[in-house]
Amino acid sequence: MSARRLALVVEDSEDQAALLRRHLEREGFEVFVAKDAETAIAAFDEIEPVIAVLDLLLPGISGQECARQVQRRFPECFLVISSVLDAADYPPADAALPKPIIGADLRELVGRIGR
Repeated sequence: MSARRLALVVEDSEDQAALLRRHLEREGFEVFVAKDAETAIAAFDEIEPVIAVLDLLLPGISGQECARQVQRRFPECFLVISSVLDAADYPPADAALPKPIIGADLRELVGRIGR
């Protein structure tokens, strides 16, 4: 793995995943994209993300459960929940990024992470 910090994106929409990848790469991150929680969890032994952006509406294991597992496995990871659901329905996280995603909002969140 490269020296760049890793961002984990768990998003089943290819368009949203590509958008997040593009914005995070511009911010200097290497990006690991998983189309579902199972793929993300299976990669836990090989990744160490400093930021994770998770959709809540995923096939299979829910985004809520994925968020819990990310927090358990990577307690220092900056967790961002991104969803079309009302923010009141988001699980506890470091930040919320309601959809549609705006690049400036993501940049502001990335700025909160210690460089």
